[in-house]
Amino acid sequence: MPSTPESPSLLDLVPVMPVVVVDDVAHAVPLARALVAGGLPAIELTLRTPVALDAIAAIAAEVAEILVGAGTVLSAHQAEQARAAGAGFLVSPGATPSLLEGMAATGLPFLPGTSTVSEVLAVLEAGFTDMKFFPAEASGGTAWLKSVAGPVPDARFCPTGGITAASAPAYLALPNVGCVGGSWLTPAAALRGKDWPLVEQLARDAAALGAAR
Repeated sequence: MPSTPESPSLLDLVPVMPVVVVDDVAHAVPLARALVAGGLPAIELTLRTPVALDAIAAIAAEVAEILVGAGTVLSAHQAEQARAAGAGFLVSPGATPSLLEGMAATGLPFLPGTSTVSEVLAVLEAGFTDMKFFPAEASGGTAWLKSVAGPVPDARFCPTGGITAASAPAYLALPNVGCVGGSWLTPAAALRGKDWPLVEQLARDAAALGAAR
C-alpha cells in the first residue's frame, strides 16, 4: 500500500517480520511480549489454525506495543474477519484482483503476494508498490530479486519462505528489499515449551540485522 508520513510502509517497521503459526491461543500474548522485548514490535500471525483470529484479538487487546497483522489471507472474507479481530495489517501469499480489492476495502495496509514479474506488474497496476515475494527461496531467492530490480524499480518486497537467520542478511542487502519474513524466530518447540526467553533472544538477534544494514 502506498505509504504516507502518517502511515509508514510495512516494509520499514522491522528488518525481520516474525511469521507465526499459533496453535494455542494462550501462547499468543506471551509470544508477542517476547518479540517486543527482543526489539521486534510487529508480528504476522498466519490464519492457518482455528485459533488464529482469537490469537490476533488477544494480542491486539493486551499488547499495545506490537502491531499484529494477519498472514495467509486468502479471500476478502478472511481479510474482513482479520480486521474485525483487531489486525493492523494483512499479508497474502498471492494477489488475485478480488483479493486485492477485498484487502484494500478493509482500509488496512497490506502486502500482496507475488512470485513472478507478471504478478508484480499486476500489483503495481493496481496502485501498490509494497508486496510480499513468496515463496522466496523456491521462486529464485536473491537472484530473482536482483534480476527484477532494474526493469521494475518501483516494486519493494518482503521476501518470505525458506529464509533463515543465515540467509537473511543477503536479502536485506538488496535495495528492493525492505524486510524479510522469518518463521525461525518462533520455533514450534519453543512455543510448545513456552520458551519465551529463547524467542526474545532470537528476536534480538533478528533486530540487530537492521542495525547492520
